[in-house]
Amino acid sequence: MLLAIDTSAGTDVAIVTPHGRVLAERRSADTRHHAEAVGGAIAEVLADAGLSPQHISQVVGGMGPGPFTGLRVGVAAARTFAFARGVRFIAMPSHDAAAHEWRAAHPEAAGDLLVTTDARRGELACSRYEEGLLVASSCELHRPDAVPDSANRFDTRTISAAHLALAWLDREIHGLEAEANSIIYLRGADAVPSNGPKRVTG
Repeated sequence: MLLAIDTSAGTDVAIVTPHGRVLAERRSADTRHHAEAVGGAIAEVLADAGLSPQHISQVVGGMGPGPFTGLRVGVAAARTFAFARGVRFIAMPSHDAAAHEWRAAHPEAAGDLLVTTDARRGELACSRYEEGLLVASSCELHRPDAVPDSANRFDTRTISAAHLALAWLDREIHGLEAEANSIIYLRGADAVPSNGPKRVTG
C-alpha cells in the first residue's frame, strides 16, 4: 500500500493500492496549521482503510513547490514515517498531482498543460507539462499577468495526495524514476523572491 502526503497547499493525505485504487483520503484547506493536521490525517486514513502502519510499503511525499514552513511539515512527516517503517520514500513534485488530476478529467485534451498554484506575494508557481510527458519541463514563478501561454491551464488551490500517488504509479509503469530527494521551496525562509522555486536537499 502507498501512503501519500502533501502539504504544499493545505494538508492532504491518502492511501492508494499498488493497482491505483484510492482507499482513503483526508484534506484540510488550512494553509497554516499543517503540523497540527498531518498526524491526525495519517491516523484517520489508516483507520478508514482498515490498515495499520505495517501495511504501508511505500511513502510518496509531495516536494513542492510550496511555502517554506508548511512544505517542510509534510516532507518531514513522510520521511519520518518511511524511516520508521523501513520502507521506500518517494519524492514527487506536488504539481505532478495536479497534472495527473487534470489529465484524468480531460483525457481527450491535446497540447501542453500549465499547472499553477498560489506562490503568495502576488505570484504564481507555474509548471509546464509538454503533451504526453509525465515530468514537468519547467517550474517558474510568474506574476499573474505574465504567465506564459499554454494550450491548457489548470489553476488549483489544492493538491491531491491521492493523485500524487497515482502520478508515481504512472511513472513506474513508464519506467521513470522518482525525483531527486530535494524540496522545491518557493523561496527561502524570510528571503526575497528569487527567479524561480529553489530546490533544497535535506
